[in-house]
Amino acid sequence: MRSFTFFERVSRAFRDHGSNFKLLLLCTTLSGGGVLAYGEAVGASEAAVPEKKKVVVLGTGWAGTSFLKNLNNPRYEVHVVSPRNYFAFTPLLPSVTCGTVEARSIVEPVRNIFRKKMVDIQFSEAECLKIDSANRKVYCRSNISNNEKEEFVVDYDYLIIAVGANVNTFNTPGVTENCHFLKEVEDAQKIRRTVIDCFERASLPSVSEEEKKRILHFAIVGGGPTGVEFAASLHDFVTEDLVNLYPGIKDLVKITLLEAGDHILSMFDKRITTFAEDKFRRDGIDVKTGSMVVKVSDKEISTKEMKNGGEITTIPYGMAVWSTGIGTRPFIKDFMSQIGQTNRRAIATDEWLRVESTSNVYALGDCATINQRKVMEDIAAIFKKADKDNSGTLTVKEFQEVLDDICERYPQVGLYLKSKQMHDLADLLKESKGDVEKESIELNIEELKTALSKVDSQMKFLPATAQVASQQGTYLAQCFNRMEECEKNPEGPIRFRGEGRHRFKPFRYKHLGQFAPLGGEQTAAQLPGDWVSIGHSSQWLWYSVYASKQVSWRTRALVVSDWTRRFIFGRDSSQI
Repeated sequence: MRSFTFFERVSRAFRDHGSNFKLLLLCTTLSGGGVLAYGEAVGASEAAVPEKKKVVVLGTGWAGTSFLKNLNNPRYEVHVVSPRNYFAFTPLLPSVTCGTVEARSIVEPVRNIFRKKMVDIQFSEAECLKIDSANRKVYCRSNISNNEKEEFVVDYDYLIIAVGANVNTFNTPGVTENCHFLKEVEDAQKIRRTVIDCFERASLPSVSEEEKKRILHFAIVGGGPTGVEFAASLHDFVTEDLVNLYPGIKDLVKITLLEAGDHILSMFDKRITTFAEDKFRRDGIDVKTGSMVVKVSDKEISTKEMKNGGEITTIPYGMAVWSTGIGTRPFIKDFMSQIGQTNRRAIATDEWLRVESTSNVYALGDCATINQRKVMEDIAAIFKKADKDNSGTLTVKEFQEVLDDICERYPQVGLYLKSKQMHDLADLLKESKGDVEKESIELNIEELKTALSKVDSQMKFLPATAQVASQQGTYLAQCFNRMEECEKNPEGPIRFRGEGRHRFKPFRYKHLGQFAPLGGEQTAAQLPGDWVSIGHSSQWLWYSVYASKQVSWRTRALVVSDWTRRFIFGRDSSQI
């Protein structure tokens, strides 16, 4: 028998038993002792690599950025599409309009946010043109300025829509052509330049006194937080800085705040509303409530006075800022028509932020609204699930067993109990049955309907704020991080209309408070627990919160330095 060399034996053994070898070849050279190694997977189980799911994120606002910051699961391949390659801290936009804070201080490149993450994330500076939900495709167009804007298509397994909203003009004639908006950084910079332009034009010797008054009349439409903060910032800018630079026209400046409702800051506590209106009047800001804008020309605003029988009046102005309402983007309207959600202001989602009528599309932030399910719609299913012995009646014990799931699935139940100062549902059932011991209470389905008939009155829509969007982005990222785990071990409430449990707990918004800067280093704060604080102390709280909420140490340092510079040297009144 022919004797085999060492290398022939190794080669033959590898061919016969290749799947069991992890080390193909190990040889040591005689001269240098170098090692050559070649590795191969030992089996199919080790070689199999799970295919990454493609996640497309539209938008880099509060919701989209919060999602990207908190996504840690490397099993996703993420493609971010947005017309801006940065995140903007929008609550400070009014400060940018008056030079208190520089625009560069409140923006952070999105690539800085996710460049150190272990997740595969790609970014494209482009705008979304169309969503094809049936074929799971997103049609985009490059946003880079050139003669030919490239169009491309992105496929997805999961789509996350976080594009925010447009300004709602309510189809008022002339608004788009003649008014400034305050939604983007570019809007704030344009307002800042226009304010200085108005003062420079009014300083020209050829301009009449009447024309100077018109040019220096600043009109703000909308008495919400943005409109009020801008009016306060503009007043401080004028009285603390510009009057020193333009002393000859300082007495001609006028600021008017127009609000169609009865009060400004209507979403705040009445104590804040009253204080804000009184302070503005003391400061010389003309607050006109009950004034609905019906037309805007290049020099005049026409309003309908709701308190005077609908009388139409005209107001001459030099600059107008429109800050009221949010509207739907065109491609979102098209997407909503595809999924049967026409005639809506925003995309309807379930409590898990999943778009209704879809299985793999999520929407969050200002472009979406949660369609909280009503208890009375599921009352029969709830009764059936709780009635385990099929007796046709429910005891307190049976109800207690599903109590946590009911409160988690339908948050309005907990709100209703709190409003009635009840500890649990047993107190509610006792109220419907009268003076009966809790342990002996039994209800049929009609009695249960009566007991829960007013619960749905506590349902509330979430406000379109940065706080809501940020919490939604964080929640959805946590769901994606635990997707596989929760598929095997669901952690959500009982499926009253089906079997088993929901994969995740539904989204719950936690209100952390809200601020309304009123100028003069005074801020109104409405914090959890119905705690209201107004004054200089709240202003320092506002400083600390807004500094801490910056997305990076870079922007945090820049914002604080801008505030410090303003205290020492005043606001920047240049047009750059």
